[in-house]
Amino acid sequence: MKLKRLIFLAAVPLLAAMGPRPEGEADGHRPYVRGEVPAARSEGTAAPAGPAERELTVLPAAEADPAEFMWQARPVVIFADTAADPAFVEQLTALQRDPAPLLARDVVVVTDTDPAAASVWRRQLRPEGFSLVLMDKDGQVKQRKPVPWSVREITRAIDKFPLRLREIGRAGLP
Repeated sequence: MKLKRLIFLAAVPLLAAMGPRPEGEADGHRPYVRGEVPAARSEGTAAPAGPAERELTVLPAAEADPAEFMWQARPVVIFADTAADPAFVEQLTALQRDPAPLLARDVVVVTDTDPAAASVWRRQLRPEGFSLVLMDKDGQVKQRKPVPWSVREITRAIDKFPLRLREIGRAGLP
């Protein structure tokens, strides 16, 4: 208990020294907030808080910036050459069928079906054809898959991420 308090007291001056907000937040642009629906962001109202009441957030790549999700959510990015790609349709259907486990893990789905648009996501991740990319809250790519995955497979992979292990208290700290 004393160690936790010591760490907290040491962190307070460091947080104060970090300075003011980043410029993006000062001009009205707000980062992603867990559980917030994109439509609610523009209206200034919050979404329901319970995981059972919320829907899975699915954003087009043009409307989502990777920096928005840093330390807030785990982006699951789905790429395809067209929205009619059978693998793309199958993946979205699987994710929307059972969103609760994904919501519990702070997952946000980002879709990109237009290779000609050259979104930030495409430039950063460089997919070919259908691709499923799992990212962690720190912005690192953890896994890439060329075929659709079930919600169960995705959540099991997420549960092995180091940040997720810390969140659920199974990091194996000495």
